[in-house]
Amino acid sequence: MTWIVYILECADGSLYTGITNDLDRRMRAHASGRGAKYTKRRGPFTVRYTELLDSKGAALQREAAIKSLDRTAKKALLTAGP
Repeated sequence: MTWIVYILECADGSLYTGITNDLDRRMRAHASGRGAKYTKRRGPFTVRYTELLDSKGAALQREAAIKSLDRTAKKALLTAGP
């Protein structure tokens, strides 16, 4: 199964990083307010970055690595791509 690490840009300009195995379903959940506590009142969202990984474990590790970056490094990642 393919897992996706994604970064959303929220309406307030903040960035949210998450993982899923179904990006369309996850985006619907975010849009309806059921996706994550952080995104509940920050929509609408734009998917700014996606990265495909082979396992949930690898996706969780990559998510943690991205979350540990400062905003400048995350913005550079958005520009550079996976």
